[in-house]
Amino acid sequence: MPSILQTLFALPLRALTWLGDQGTRAVAAIAFIAVAVPPLGTLLRPYVTEAIFLLLCISFMRVDLVALYGHLRRPALIASATAWTTIGVPLVVGLLAHGSGLDRSSPGLFLALMLQAMASPMMAAPALAALIGLDATLPLVTLVTATALVPFTASLFASLFLGDMLSISPLTLGLKLLGILAVSLIGATAIRWIVGAKAIQRHKRPIDGFNILILLVFASAVMGDVAHDFVADPVFTIGVALLAFAVYFTLLTVTTLIFRRAGYERAFAVGLMVSQRNLGLMLAATAGALPPATWLYFALTQFPIHLAPYLLTPIARRLTARADTARATVAGSSS
Repeated sequence: MPSILQTLFALPLRALTWLGDQGTRAVAAIAFIAVAVPPLGTLLRPYVTEAIFLLLCISFMRVDLVALYGHLRRPALIASATAWTTIGVPLVVGLLAHGSGLDRSSPGLFLALMLQAMASPMMAAPALAALIGLDATLPLVTLVTATALVPFTASLFASLFLGDMLSISPLTLGLKLLGILAVSLIGATAIRWIVGAKAIQRHKRPIDGFNILILLVFASAVMGDVAHDFVADPVFTIGVALLAFAVYFTLLTVTTLIFRRAGYERAFAVGLMVSQRNLGLMLAATAGALPPATWLYFALTQFPIHLAPYLLTPIARRLTARADTARATVAGSSS
């Protein structure tokens, strides 16, 4: 390759590597950039579907197939975590929201909560778990199984709780989710076949940087109107933001407690995955045809999603250190 071409490729590669090295700081900064620069949201909103597709492709592309097969040979924990995130979460959220009368008092927020609960975990959740020092294999395997089921479970819960709130039928929602996931998986498989798993692993840091750029596209597209909404109705906007944080940390805490018998390190990793719901997938499936209150809630959920990895890193490190100490003690006593 001519030296000028090497230089041209080296500069963006270096920039992406630097960005990937910023880790949780860059992920946290995305939310504030998206709100602070509304014109960026206006510019990038037409590309939100493409951003979601790329995020899915990158996540599928980076799946460790050896670790995946290894965990599938011990299916009890995977099955229970999958059942909780695909069936337990939407069922509990639906019953609580319906029982509180939210479907009548604020249909837009009820729709937002149900779409959030019905969604599969974010494809970036295992990467975020690894980023803060947790073992990402269990969240990754659960993510794969939950994502495979979500077209069917989302269609079921849409029929049970949403009725005619959606602009599309529950069956169409399920088929669209299935199509988006299938195309993303095919694209990721083609990339792995052409490039090779070793090359993907070797370029992990610049891929992380590219992933952060795509996250910025998605967050900007979703959060571009937050500043305007806050000025128009600050009390409602703050209330919705508090609800978004409450839902996030409630899912994290409850899931960690449910799976604590597997060890708090693993349980915390599963809790992180369950609390990070793939709202982008739901936006793509519904083509963004959602009420303003639903859009606002979706936008404000980006704050806990992007800030939590940075805030939770100290907890994750303590849990990891405690788990390592316990394993060392067991190994010492057995020898």
